[in-house]
Amino acid sequence: MKKNILVFPCGSEIALEIYRSLKYSTHFNLIGGNSVDDHGKFIYHEYIGNLPFVDSDNFIDVIKELVGKKNIDAIYPAMDKVITILKNNENIIGCKIISSPKETVEICLSKSKTYKILDSVINVPQLYKLEEIVTFPVFAKPDIGYGSRGTKLISDSLSLNDYSNNYPNSIYCEYLDGEEYTVDCFTDRYGELRFSAPRLRRRIMNGVSVNTIPIKDDENEFKNEIIKINEKIRFRGAWFAQFKRNKKGKLTLLEIASRLGGSSSLYRNKGINFALLSLYDAFNMDIEIIENNYEIELDRALDNKYKVNIKYNEIYIDFDDCILLNKTSLNVQALSFIFQCINDNKKVTLLTRHSGEIETILKKYKILDIFDEIIHIKDGKPKSSYIKNKNSIFVDDSFAERKEVQKSTGIPVFSTDMIESLLD
Repeated sequence: MKKNILVFPCGSEIALEIYRSLKYSTHFNLIGGNSVDDHGKFIYHEYIGNLPFVDSDNFIDVIKELVGKKNIDAIYPAMDKVITILKNNENIIGCKIISSPKETVEICLSKSKTYKILDSVINVPQLYKLEEIVTFPVFAKPDIGYGSRGTKLISDSLSLNDYSNNYPNSIYCEYLDGEEYTVDCFTDRYGELRFSAPRLRRRIMNGVSVNTIPIKDDENEFKNEIIKINEKIRFRGAWFAQFKRNKKGKLTLLEIASRLGGSSSLYRNKGINFALLSLYDAFNMDIEIIENNYEIELDRALDNKYKVNIKYNEIYIDFDDCILLNKTSLNVQALSFIFQCINDNKKVTLLTRHSGEIETILKKYKILDIFDEIIHIKDGKPKSSYIKNKNSIFVDDSFAERKEVQKSTGIPVFSTDMIESLLD
C-alpha cells in the first residue's frame, strides 16, 4: 500500500522538485498542501488549500487533524522555516517529518550558528560587527533567510545605515566575488555520507540556480569539506552546502540547508533521486545509489500549467501537421495528450484527410493501435459532418477546419499550440 506524503507548502521551488521526483513512485502518494493558492494547485492532483500559515497559532492543531483525517504517513516540508516548526512539533503532529534531526535544522536555519559551529572545521566567511565596519565592500544578509532575499553588497556607510535599519537581524561578512558552487549531499540514517557532488551555479535568479552543471572533483577538494561538515553536524536525508572562493582561492562556506536543493534535479537526472532516497531512508529502508557517467546541463525557466473548465469524453484529432509534423517526425506533445486520454478512458478518434494510405503510415510510426476509431475522409465533406459526439473536442492545425467545426458543432476546438492547456 502506498504511503501518503503531505508536501507543504506545495508550490515552492523545492516542493515542485519533490513532485517531479516522486510523481511516478509506486511507493508514495503525494498530497499537496498550501496556505495560499499558487502553482502547486495546478500540479498536485490531490490538493488541500486554505491551510493556516506556519506562524499561525492554530497551525499545528490543524496539521495534526489533517494527518489523522487523511492518514498521512509523513510530511515533506518544502521551506526552511516550515522544516524547523514541523520538526520541533513532530511528536505532537503524529507522523514523520522528512528532514534531519531538529538540532541540525536549527543550526542550518541560522547562518551565524552554522559559522560558529564550523569555524574550527572548515573555512567560513570573516564576520564583522556592525559598529566596527569601516572598510568596504561588505556583504550583508539576514541571519535567518534563504535564497537572495534581503542580501546586499554594501559599498559605503550610508548604504550600511539604510540596510541595518531595514534588516536589523543580519550578519555582515567579507565579500566573496568568485564562482558559486552547490554540493548536493545525501546522508543515511546511520550518519554515513552516501553521496556528494558539486555543481557550478552558472546563472542565478532570485537566489535560485537556473543554469548549473556538474564539475569534477578529482582532488576531492569539495568532498573533503563535506566530510568534515558531515562529521560535525548530524544530517539525515538530502542536504546541500554552498561555497564560494575567497581571495586566496580557498573554498569558503556560504550556507548549509537540511533539505534538497531545487536544482538538485541535475543529479536526479544522473540517477540520484534525493527526495525518493530521503523517503526510503525515513522509513528505514536501505538504499543503493547508482550514478550515470555522462555530461549534463540544467537550464530552468518558467513553466506553464492550465486548468481548462470543459468536460468531454472523446477527442477528434487530425494527423498531418498535427500528429505528424513536417511529414517527418511525431508530435510528442500530441501523443502525450492522446495517451493521457487513454488513461482517462476517453475515446480517441483520428479524423484525417491524409492523401495516402493512412493505416500504412500509422504502422510505419507504430501508432496504429492507439486510436479507437479512424475516420479517413476521402469525399471532401466537412469534418463537422463526421463529429457525432457533442461531448467532445476537436484538435487540428488548420484554422479553416477549426472554424468550420466550431461554427457547425459548437464544440471547443484546439490548435496544436493549445494542446499544452489540455495536459495534466
